[in-house]
Amino acid sequence: MDPTAEPDPATDRTGDETTDGQDSTATLAFRALDPLTILDAIDAAGFRTDGRVSAMASYENRVYDIGLEDGGNVVAKFYRPERWSDEAILEEHDFCLDLVEAGLPVIAPLEGDDGETLLTTGPYRFCLFERHGGRAPELDDPAQLKVVGRTAARMHLVGAEVEFEHRPWIDADRLGASAIEFLCDSTLVPDRVRSAYEDTAWDLFDRVEERIDAAGDIGEFAIHGDLHPGNILWGHEPVPHLLDFDDTATGPAVQDLWMFLSGERDYAEARLGNVLDGYSEFRRFDTRELELIEPLRTLRLINYAAWIAERWADPAFKRAFPYFEGERYWDEHLQTLKEQRAALDEPALRY
Repeated sequence: MDPTAEPDPATDRTGDETTDGQDSTATLAFRALDPLTILDAIDAAGFRTDGRVSAMASYENRVYDIGLEDGGNVVAKFYRPERWSDEAILEEHDFCLDLVEAGLPVIAPLEGDDGETLLTTGPYRFCLFERHGGRAPELDDPAQLKVVGRTAARMHLVGAEVEFEHRPWIDADRLGASAIEFLCDSTLVPDRVRSAYEDTAWDLFDRVEERIDAAGDIGEFAIHGDLHPGNILWGHEPVPHLLDFDDTATGPAVQDLWMFLSGERDYAEARLGNVLDGYSEFRRFDTRELELIEPLRTLRLINYAAWIAERWADPAFKRAFPYFEGERYWDEHLQTLKEQRAALDEPALRY
């Protein structure tokens, strides 16, 4: 499964899971989140439900499509316990609302009867959103990629004026070193490949740091942080809707662009040109950031495996990734990392 298409890979390793996949308070908490609890919580927030509850695809949090008495729907996101502080969640919400105020097509959290966006019921924290339909952008459509670039640039114009205090940074230590350390201590990595994994992963990490240092002093500010095609909804409107700011962070602009680029070099550079042509209409792009594309891709590959391992006690992860415990997964993952080492030695894409 492609990690660039998965939600929430940039998790903090906060100790809510043990390295051998034992259940924890955070994981077990979701087991008590039943439909009646969900409906009662949303009713209490001032949204009259009609009894319809449908689980939506989500692993890190729990997300539900909720029917309302007026015939409409809202989407409810129940946050994974212990992952974010209240302050960090509210910074996420405030950033979304700032973007909406600036005219960006962002699906932002709704206010409850008390005027708050971060709602609670018992031990659970949750928020509500309007439900929007749509599809992911067509990555072979230059016009759509240009719109993606424009939209990202407009978002970054707002983000450049925001200073997060409680959200994380996109950095190699958090996404790379801590992930490698976690996996090296985990019993989920088969003994047969453990030594090869450790050597390969740390070699990659060293090369990532070299490439990041070579890029120089790159500007960082509030960004989406996890802007892949699955977090864009393309409907009938001429602009896409942005959703799922759960991993919003301080980082470089290219973090919100590189996941739209893949494939052979000529193909990737053509797509890059489409995205940056649109981006440059609203905001200058520092081309030194192109040096960061493969390092950021590498960090995501490493962190993705650690994310699954850390959440392995959660039944939702075992259902979604049944192959993760098998040796074949780790053989393929190790091969992917070795191939990524070659990509790190190639020149950066050009624009």
